[in-house]
Amino acid sequence: MKLNEIADKPGARKSRMRVGRGIGSGKGKTGGRGGKGQTARTGVAIKGFEGGQMPLHRRLPKRGFNNIFALTLCEVNLGRLQAAVDKGRLDPNAVIDVTALVQAGVLRRARDGVRLLGNGADTLTSKLQLEVYGASASAVAAVEKLGGTVKVLAPRKETGEQAG
Repeated sequence: MKLNEIADKPGARKSRMRVGRGIGSGKGKTGGRGGKGQTARTGVAIKGFEGGQMPLHRRLPKRGFNNIFALTLCEVNLGRLQAAVDKGRLDPNAVIDVTALVQAGVLRRARDGVRLLGNGADTLTSKLQLEVYGASASAVAAVEKLGGTVKVLAPRKETGEQAG
């Protein structure tokens, strides 16, 4: 094979259709745009238009809202942490925080923080020192049962009377 013999497979490149070039071309006169009217013209954008009938997206009720203050937390179970310690990716003697989990490959990216969950607590055998944004009660209990610590970085929620 030589460089001048290289070619696409037959049918790989489709030749351009020349629109509006006579009746014999098959795309003459209206050029594939149908009859007259708004849609035959250029610059028409009637994506949700239903001929004057109330469009579907306006007939359906609005529901919910988008919380702009919501945090996107990464969830990590205790079983995943123990598996990473067993593989030698996490050092059980060092403080385990978001950056340590990303470097160990337990998380792909940090996002807004880590929430520790208690799934796999029965497999946990290492004494861990954790710094996470949030943690479930069962996860904290399982870590502290083995002598480890969990430092929760999230601000405490106020549980008193409202100022008024």
